[in-house]
Amino acid sequence: MQNKLKELRAERGWSQAALGDRLEISRQSVNAIETGRYDPSLPLAFKIARLFDMAIEEIFSDA
Repeated sequence: MQNKLKELRAERGWSQAALGDRLEISRQSVNAIETGRYDPSLPLAFKIARLFDMAIEEIFSDA
């Protein structure tokens, strides 16, 4: 699954660790999501979408 997480995080000047703290996940998990090695659970995807005030579909795509 492709995503815009890295770009959204960079726009806000957040490190992977800072984003992980906000989402209550590890920096390694943030990295794995950003690089496409791990697809977040649906509850985590909703949490990410709420944090960035966007719809899940605006952040994640299956293309």
